[in-house]
Amino acid sequence: MTNNIERIGFIGGGNMAEAIIKGLIEATCPAAKILVAEPSDLRREHLAEAYAVGVTSDNLEVVRQCDVVVLAVKPQIADEVIEGFASAYRKETLLVSILAGASCAHIEHHFDTAARVVRVMPNTPALVGEGATAICQGHNTGPEDLALVRHLFETVGQVQVIDERQMDAVTGLSGSGPAYVYTIIEALADGGVREGLRRDIAHALAVQTVVGAALMVRETGEHPAILRDRVCSPGGTAITGVSTLEKNGLRTTLMEAVSAAASRSRELGGE
Repeated sequence: MTNNIERIGFIGGGNMAEAIIKGLIEATCPAAKILVAEPSDLRREHLAEAYAVGVTSDNLEVVRQCDVVVLAVKPQIADEVIEGFASAYRKETLLVSILAGASCAHIEHHFDTAARVVRVMPNTPALVGEGATAICQGHNTGPEDLALVRHLFETVGQVQVIDERQMDAVTGLSGSGPAYVYTIIEALADGGVREGLRRDIAHALAVQTVVGAALMVRETGEHPAILRDRVCSPGGTAITGVSTLEKNGLRTTLMEAVSAAASRSRELGGE
């Protein structure tokens, strides 16, 4: 589907933009079709050297030259950035927003014309092609726009189409979720070290345990509780460990972390 796009632009060239760029190029989108506006000289140099994409410090250049523009800046500066290029926006341009907390309507109101906006919440595992992304359409977009954005983000992982009212929940779960999992991996490794394992061995075992368990859930399609029960033999080590997790509130803590992050997403949307 990228064959139908003359040029894809990015306003912001941070980690998430880089993940998408990497996925697009690996999915055979020519680097010559990609233009990135990024204020940092170092980031521009890195993206140009690593991916051979076009780079610029001028947001207006991206908006004028590209028919799909990915908004990939920090939400705190988004309004200022959008106001800076709104006058150059053309109705043919599809805006793809990965701004946490910023609704389609919030973005649309910056433009005099009916801006076409698709809102996206990706996550950082997109850097290794295992992203979890949710997308929803704005008031002026249609099924073809949504299909195009879905195709773009399927180059870096899996995509779910949702209603916009669910986007804050997605931000709290998959958008912020990698940070929770990294904390769990670190804690598992620390537990192994405390029990006498060398740090590198504990780390490798913790990482592969999380990867393997996640793949078991995905590949078998079975509920995590069923898979957990198969590990927990009567009176064994695993059920003793799970009992400790329950006693110390791991399940509740993770649920509250998702809710807290979703609440912060709603706050960002109101700032």
